[in-house]
Amino acid sequence: MTTLPRAPRTDLPVLPLLTPQGPHGSRSKLTCRFRCGDACDQPLPNTTDHGHVRDEVAKAVARRSVLQGAAVGGGALVLAGLTSAPAAAAPGAGAGAGVARAAVAADLGRTAFRPVPPNRRDALVSPDGFRSDVVVRWGDPVEKGAPRFDVRRQTVEAAARQFGYNCDYVGVLPLRGRKNRALLVVNHEYTDPNLMFPADLYDEDTQKEIEILNHGMSVLEIVRGRTPGSWLRADHTRARHNRRISARTAFTVTGPAAGDPRLRTSADPTGRRVMGTLNNCAGGTTPWGTVLSGEENFNQYFDASGDLDPRYADSYKRIGVTGAGRGWSTVDPRFDLTTEPHEPFRFGWVVEIDPSDPKSTPRKHSMLGRFKHEGANVALAKDGRAVAYMGDDERGDYLYKFVSRDKVRPGNSAAARRHNMTLLTRGTLYVARLTGDGTEDGRHDGTGEWIRLTSDTTSYVDGMSVADVLIDTRLAADKVAPTRMDRPEDVEPNPVNGKVYVALTNNSNRGSDAMPVDEANPVGSSMTRPSLGAPLERKSGNRNGYVLELTPARGDHATTTFTWDLMLVCGDPAAQETYFAGYDKAQVSPISCPDNVAFDSEGNLWISTDGNALGSNDGIFRVPTSGAERGRVQQFVTVPRGAEACGPLLADGDRSLFVAVQHPGEIDGATFEAPASTWPHTDDFPRPSVAVVYKHA
Repeated sequence: MTTLPRAPRTDLPVLPLLTPQGPHGSRSKLTCRFRCGDACDQPLPNTTDHGHVRDEVAKAVARRSVLQGAAVGGGALVLAGLTSAPAAAAPGAGAGAGVARAAVAADLGRTAFRPVPPNRRDALVSPDGFRSDVVVRWGDPVEKGAPRFDVRRQTVEAAARQFGYNCDYVGVLPLRGRKNRALLVVNHEYTDPNLMFPADLYDEDTQKEIEILNHGMSVLEIVRGRTPGSWLRADHTRARHNRRISARTAFTVTGPAAGDPRLRTSADPTGRRVMGTLNNCAGGTTPWGTVLSGEENFNQYFDASGDLDPRYADSYKRIGVTGAGRGWSTVDPRFDLTTEPHEPFRFGWVVEIDPSDPKSTPRKHSMLGRFKHEGANVALAKDGRAVAYMGDDERGDYLYKFVSRDKVRPGNSAAARRHNMTLLTRGTLYVARLTGDGTEDGRHDGTGEWIRLTSDTTSYVDGMSVADVLIDTRLAADKVAPTRMDRPEDVEPNPVNGKVYVALTNNSNRGSDAMPVDEANPVGSSMTRPSLGAPLERKSGNRNGYVLELTPARGDHATTTFTWDLMLVCGDPAAQETYFAGYDKAQVSPISCPDNVAFDSEGNLWISTDGNALGSNDGIFRVPTSGAERGRVQQFVTVPRGAEACGPLLADGDRSLFVAVQHPGEIDGATFEAPASTWPHTDDFPRPSVAVVYKHA
C-alpha cells in the first residue's frame, strides 16, 4: 500500500528562508494566519499584573541580566536533579560523541547514533543506519468507499472519507486479537488553502466545505512491515476500525457545563450535541484505551455579519474571539457570531474518542475546562484516580491539571470500560502557581502549588458558578493569581521517573513591562539566527523556549504541591543564556522552540520543535532525564522545509518513532503552483504526512 516516492524536484523556485521578524519568530506568515489566526499580532489576552514567580530578588537579578544583554549565564544554572524513581539508563554510554556502536540494540532509547546536523533540506532526515517510511499522506483513503486522492478533483464527499490535512498528534494503540496490527490515531489541526488548491480551479464555497472536512481526526489500521519497527497502512477496504472524524461529526458534551444556556444554539437547543471538532493539536492516550485531543486555536473560525453580543465581550476578548474568521459562515451559518453567539462556547474543550469502536459517539469533556488546549495526558495517582495534565498555548497563560473523583477500574471488561469512560466527567480542576527561591543559589528552581478552581459540584472562585469556571476558565484562573508562562504546550508525565515535563515554546513579549522575567521564565532576550550559517543575533523576548520539570510531592500526581526546575533553557549552545541540565554545552545539538514531548521505556525525553529560530528545519531530539548524560540533547530527525515536527511517539518496544510532518512547504511566497517543498515527493506539491523512523542497518 505504500507509494514509492518520486525523486525530489530540483526546479523549485528559490523562496525566502524563514526569518525571525517581530513576534512571529521563525514561523511564516502563512502558518501564523491559518494555524492560530495571527495570535501574536493580537493584544495580549492575559492583561493581569499578577502571575509572576513570587520572588522579587530573582526578578531583579534576571531583569539586570537582560539589560546587560544576556538573560542567563550559561554556567550559572545548576538545577536540582531530584529523582523519585530509579534512574533511566544513559543511552549510548561509552559510545563516545554519539557514534554508533558495532552492535546496536533495536530500541531507540538505547541505540547510539550520530546526531543529525542542522540543515535546510527538503527531506525527513534521520541518522545513518536509520530509515523513514511514509505511513499515510493527506488525501489517502481512510474509510471504505473513499476514492483515490486527486488534488484537481477534490470533492466534499471524498474529503469526508480521506486522511485530513496537517496531522499533529499521533497515537498508536494495540488492536485486540491482532498481534501484527495496531490503530493509528491522528489529529488534523488546520488547513492552508494556498497550498491545498490549484488556483482558480474550485469555487470559493467548495473550497471552504473541503477545508471544514479536512479538520478533525483520523483512525486507521496499520500493519507491521518486514523490518522490525516499520509499519504500513492497511487496506482501507478491509479495515473495519478506520474512521474519519471531522468538523461535521456529532459530539456529546459531558460534565457540569453540558446543557448550559451558553452552549445552546438554534441547531442544538439542548446544548449537549456539538457538530465537529476544530484546530485539534496535541493529545494523549488514556490508561483505558481511548484518545484525548485538545481543541486549540478555535477562536479564529468565527465570522460576524454584524455586531457581537455585548453580554460576552469579556469572554470573547479573553479567548481571542474577534469575528474576523475564515468566511465559513457562507457555507455554514453556525460560524456567524452575530446570529449564533453561543457557537464559540462549544469549542475549546478536550475531546475523547474510542478508536476501538468506530460507531461510538466522541465526547467533549467540560470538566477539563475551556481554553486553548494543546492536549491532555493522563497519569494515575497512587490511589488509582486519573490525573490529566494540560497546557494553555498562549503567551502568558497557565498550566492546569484535573484529578478525577473516582478511581480507574482495571481490566477490559465491558463494565470496567463503561466506568472508566466516565472518569473525566467528575473531579476537580486546578491551575498552577510557581514560587521561586531566588537565584542566589545559582539555580532556577522552586516550589509550586495547584490551586483549586472548581469541582463538579462546587466552585472555588468567588462570583463564578461551576459552569462559569468551566466555560470561562481563563477568566476564572485570572482571579486566583497563577503563574503566567511562556506558551505552555505539551504537558506529559514521565512513566519512568514520575516527573512531569512541560514544553514552553517561546514568548516574544517576555522581558517587556507587560511581562517581566522571573525565575521560571528568566530569558528576556535571546539569540536567534536569521538563516543557517548566519551569525547569531540577539532579539528581544524568549525566542527559543524552555523545558520545565515538575516533581509531584511524594511522587503522587494527586497531591497539590510540587517542586520545579528548568531542565532546559533552549537555544544555540554558543549563546550565554542556554542551559542543558548541566551537561557540557559543547556536546549538545542546538534546539529551539520545544512543542511536544514523549518518552521511551528508558525514561528519555523526546522533544519535537515548532518554529526553530536558529535557521534550521524543525526536528525531534532525544534527551536523557537522569544519570551522567542528563541534558544531553541530540537531534534525531529533521523535517522538510517549512514543516513542523509533530507527534512524536515511541511505539513497538521503542523500535518505532512516529512523527507527523505538518505543513511542509508553508513558507511565505509559496503557493500550490510555486511550492517551497514537494515532500514526501510523491507529487509535485507537498502533502502533510505521518512517517515512521526505525533502525535499518
